[in-house]
Amino acid sequence: MGLKIEKQWQIAASIEEVWDFLTDPYKAAQCMSGAEITRQVDPQTYEGTMTVKVGPIVAKYKGQVRIEKNRETYEVIAVGRGQDVQGKGGAEGRMVSRFRLLENGKTEVTATSDVNLNGRLVQFGRGMIDEVADQYFRQFTAAVRERLEKKERAKEQATPSPSAEPAPLNAFALLARAFFSWLKKLFGGGPAR
Repeated sequence: MGLKIEKQWQIAASIEEVWDFLTDPYKAAQCMSGAEITRQVDPQTYEGTMTVKVGPIVAKYKGQVRIEKNRETYEVIAVGRGQDVQGKGGAEGRMVSRFRLLENGKTEVTATSDVNLNGRLVQFGRGMIDEVADQYFRQFTAAVRERLEKKERAKEQATPSPSAEPAPLNAFALLARAFFSWLKKLFGGGPAR
């Protein structure tokens, strides 16, 4: 079964942060339910596992992905293949991801995937598989946003804005200081004002 999947999403983080995060297979896998990188074969090739649940069937795939990155064009090509560890099918695919900085400071990611499935998952049909793919995509993007946007918010809170208004005066503290200063002068024998 051949599938073509196209997704586009935005993250409230700089293009450099999004690029660095999503092109690191270990970080990206932490955001993908059921995925684990088990070994780096060479600078572009990684081995890992992916567990997928479709209806009552849970399939675990073991495979390899090769990642080619072009930072100048902000494009990543990932080509992978995997076999069901029980020998009941496999999957192979190619995904092209493009990153684009938007005027509002957010980063847009567009991903186009061509996936070929065979084996027991195919029996559920394209509709069910599309629905499962959408669910995994939503979980993945939510996890990435949580990590990167939380980091971005923390950075904004730590850096005061140059146009921020000065903090309001604490009138109570000023009055208390003046009152105690007056008492000290009164009981200390100095002139009180």
